[in-house]
Order: sequence, then C-alpha cells, then structure tokens
Amino acid sequence: MAFLLLIFLSLFPSPATADPLYYICGSTRNFTTSSIYSSNLNVLLSTLSSNASATGFATFTKGSIPDRVAGLILCRGDTDITNCRSCIYTAISDIQQLCPNQKDATIWYDFCLLRYSNQNFLYAPDVTSNIKVFMYNSQNVSADQLPLFETITPALMGNTSDLAVRNTSLLFATGQTLLSTGDNIYGLVQCVRDLTANDCRTCLQDSVNQITRDPLKWKRGGRTLGMWCNMRYEIYKFYNGSSMLQLPSAQPPSPLAPTNGPSPANTPLPGADSSHGGDAIPEEIANFESILFDLPTLKVATKNFSELNKLGEGGFGSVYKGVLQDGREIAVKRLSTGSRQGLQELKNELVLIAQLQHRNLVRLYGVCLEEQEKLLIYEYVTNKSLDTILFDPEKSKLLDWMKRYKIIGGIARGLLYLHEDSQLKIIHRDLKASNILLDADMNAKISDFGMARLFGGDETQGMTSHVVGTYGYMAPEYGMHGHFSVKSDVFSFGVLVLEILTGRSNPSFLNDDRSEDLLSYVWENWNNGTILEIVDPTLAKSIPRSEVIRCFEIGLHCVQQDFSQRPTMTTVVVMLNSYSMSIEAPSAPSFFSGRKGINSDAFSRKSDIYENSTYKSSSKTMPMSPNVVSITELNPR
Repeated sequence: MAFLLLIFLSLFPSPATADPLYYICGSTRNFTTSSIYSSNLNVLLSTLSSNASATGFATFTKGSIPDRVAGLILCRGDTDITNCRSCIYTAISDIQQLCPNQKDATIWYDFCLLRYSNQNFLYAPDVTSNIKVFMYNSQNVSADQLPLFETITPALMGNTSDLAVRNTSLLFATGQTLLSTGDNIYGLVQCVRDLTANDCRTCLQDSVNQITRDPLKWKRGGRTLGMWCNMRYEIYKFYNGSSMLQLPSAQPPSPLAPTNGPSPANTPLPGADSSHGGDAIPEEIANFESILFDLPTLKVATKNFSELNKLGEGGFGSVYKGVLQDGREIAVKRLSTGSRQGLQELKNELVLIAQLQHRNLVRLYGVCLEEQEKLLIYEYVTNKSLDTILFDPEKSKLLDWMKRYKIIGGIARGLLYLHEDSQLKIIHRDLKASNILLDADMNAKISDFGMARLFGGDETQGMTSHVVGTYGYMAPEYGMHGHFSVKSDVFSFGVLVLEILTGRSNPSFLNDDRSEDLLSYVWENWNNGTILEIVDPTLAKSIPRSEVIRCFEIGLHCVQQDFSQRPTMTTVVVMLNSYSMSIEAPSAPSFFSGRKGINSDAFSRKSDIYENSTYKSSSKTMPMSPNVVSITELNPR
C-alpha cells in the first residue's frame, strides 16, 4: 500500500512553494513497517488525500487503541484545487521521509497542513496551546510607521479573524488596510474547519495578541503556525484573489471581540458603559473599566430579572439568563444586596478570570456595579452544569463514553492551565460537578472562581482558618487542617473523575448513613476485580474497557490520602493522552468512612453559576536575511 501510494504521489508535481515551512516529529514511540499501526497509517493517509483533494479539508481515524491513528489535512482557503492536491501529495511523501516510522508528526506548507498522531487529538481540540512556530521578517517597521503600525495591524487582524469566524463553512478570511504612509498591510487567518466558532475565535485571538509581543513585535511581517489555526500579515499581498475585507486607514477598526476579558484595544463590549452611578468602584475592578456594563442594559436583557429567566439560586444570590441587543446569550450572576462577602467574591472572580484565557474556563464578559447591585456577566452555557445531567437518570443517557472522556480531558486541561500555564498560579478550591459547565458541544468549562486563591513567584501552597468548599470534594488535609495546594484541586478532580465514571455523586453517598463513600466503593470494586461492574449503567455495554480502567486508575491516584502521592495535573494530562505511558497500580485512597471526626459545619457551601438549576520547550531563534523568516518553536499559554 505504501509503495503504491508513493507511486501515485510521484505522478503529481509539487508546486514551486512546496518546501515545508516547518515540521515536528512527535516524541511518542516509533512503529515498525510491518505493524498494524503502519497499515492503519497507510489507510489513513490514502483516505485523507482522497477526501481532502475534493474539498481542501478532511479528518479521519483508523484502528483502535493501541494502534489507532487520527489525522487531518487542511488546505489554505485561497488555494485552488490543483495546488491543494499537489501540496497534499507532497506533504504525505515528505512527512514519511522526514519523520520515518514515528507515530506522531505535523508538517506545514504555504498551501496546506498535515498532521497525524496515535493520540486522538481530533476529539477535544486544545486551541489554547495552538501555536507551535513563529515566523517573521527580520526587518523592523520604520520609526515613523511604528506607532500606527502597532495599532492598525492588530486591529486589522482582529477584524479579519472576526470575519473568518462568521465564514462558518471555511473559517477563513483575508483583509487589508492602508497606512497613512501609503503602504498596505495584508492579513490572512484560518482555522481547522470543524472547530466551533468559539474555539476558532479563541484560537485566532491568541495569535492576534502575539503581534505586539516578541518575537513578532515591530516586525514588517509575521505569522504563527499552529495545529488548529494560522495567522499571517505582511506589507505585500501574499494570498490569491481580492481581499475579503478592506478597511480604510482613516477609521481604525475595532479588534476581535474578547474571549475572556478586555479586548486588546480596550474597546467596550456592546452594553458596556464607562459612566457609573452608585458606590465608588473598587480599584481592582476599576482597572477593568472596559468591561463594565450598565444596569439598564442588563435589566432589558433579563426582562428585569424575571423569575422566568432565573437559572438557579445559591448562597450568594441568583443567576438569570439574558439576551443582549447584539443577540449574545448571557448568564447574569446577581450577588445578594449588601453582602460584603459577595463583594469580595466579585472582586476575586473578576480580577482572576478577566486575566485568564482558556477554552475550558467559563468566559466572563463583564461586571455591573450600579444602584447597590453587584452583577457578574458570563457567557451563557447551553447545557448548564455537569451535575444536572450526570446525576439525572434520564439526562445522563446523553453522556456516552466519548462525551464523558472529553469532559474529563477538558477539566484536566483547564486545571493544568490554572496551575501551570496561566500568568497566575491559581488554586480553585471549590471544584465540583456543579461548577463544571457544559456548552452545546459538551465541552467542559470550569466556573466559579469566587473562592480561588492566587499564588505568586514560587509559592505552591497555603493555610487558612476559614475552610470553604463542598463536603465530598475536599482533600482531607484541607478539610481538616486548612492546608491547600494544587494537590487539593487534584483530589477534587479525582472525585469528579470517579463520579463521571460511575454516575454516582460522592456527596449523595456521604449524606446516606447506610452507605460508604464513593471512594471506598470504587476501591473495593477495584480490589475485587469488579470495577467495570460499577460503570454508570446508562453507558453502552461496548465501552472501551482499557480506556475506562485507565480513567479509574487515574481517578484513584488523584484521591490518595497523602497529597505528595497525588500526580500533578501535568502528569494527569499526559496519562490521559498517552497510552504508551504506564501507570503504577494505585494504593488505597483517602476514605471518608471516618468522617464523623470532621465537623461538617466548618464547610461553607457556595453555589456556582447554575447551582440548583435544573511542555514548554526552550525557544530557538535563527536570524535570517530580509524577506525570509526565522523560527521560534514553543508551546505558549
């Protein structure tokens, strides 16, 4: 098959620009030529080339674990069918020579992208760790052009990105604008076509943000090469056809709408207002003035906080669904009037989440402080919270195994971002099923950062005399002694994993004096070899046994009594995605059977938004002559 494929490829000449821009050979295990994986890869490449040759895009998965291989091909949106096909055939030929017998590889060209892997990367795209390569012109913008260039270029690329998101069939757009010096700036952006609009927007926003940062800062041209989206801008036209967006220099355009907090140019969102009544705005919140909403807008959006619009109610107040004038659906968290604790929560959540950007964190649109009101405005998440589906006998049928595995992976990536990859080191402290929101595609989003704690520098742990959280999810060292760290979040994650696998709520065990806790229940069945018998019965019987058992193993490792024995979220994410990584047999977890020694009154229960509602590598830079590029490879935040 491989020989025939190479003969077939040789019949098509490569385009003049078919030298690869860059390629990455993965670090997973190699395969042998006669292996099942090799056979699956050949079928995958043949199928991808056939399917993508007609449309410019294809994804495919072949085989089952451990020989499963997933892949995608994407041609640039302005590329004609001839150059697209030629690029595809060249990529398939080149990658097998550049990364021989390697199970994971990616290669970029001007006209196309090819990626395949033994990891199922197609199932839950991690767009927040998209960028793999920076390329840029080695010449800087002239001093007289620099101030305008730094303003206009991000704005052009933001608007072009916004157009691409609306171009739902291709997720591709080109644009141009004119500098007052007479020079044009041209831009092109593209996402992998089966991304959701929100994921595409998040992915492109991260690339646009790089324009004013090293190594692209002040460069006359630059691009990002990523797994899920790409961006390029130049002072010459480098794409085919006319520009899909043309913006005059006299009216600098607004940047791409923000994904988590203020936009790059601090342009207010629709409904935001910079004039405020009522109490003085705390300094921490005033720093985010660009996302301050006015109260009349929110009253109209929620029909004056109608009971019919109420999504839920908890200890700090109520949550209402609303619709802004631009059509965006929002969730408005209305904190209790006069509650000092509520104001502190608002400060905490706003200051933290407004600086965080990740697809697995709930998006904060803004805040309102008028007429004694304390309101937080979030994206509206269609499927509400995990607990409302997972623990409902009928709704839980919506969560098949692939969705549950996707949710586990999403929570893990969100926590990894909080612990390691964001600019801040954050411990959530109240991770539970009701604080995991699910969007229309069942992507998990961690919410409710009111109790989160921020660490700086080399800090990794802390102590408190005021324990907050939810009984059943708390790590023992935190619940009994007030000691919290990233490992206390890992414990809560482990409980969530076991809940997702079994469909049983740990607090429901704890509230029943006749029952043991969920951790004991799982451990007993693990020891007895009956672990698959306690999988949620709503799941189909044809579940992937090895994948389910591996998730039980990971969950049990996360709930160890000794926090030093729990893995970090970095290790968890690797274990979830690398089947070649062996996992040691877990030890007995922390049991709640001795919970009578814990004073349950010490635990402050707080609600989430919908409560009670139904590897970074070192960079390397290679300076090159003008009109060529240098490359920096890294995994950004």
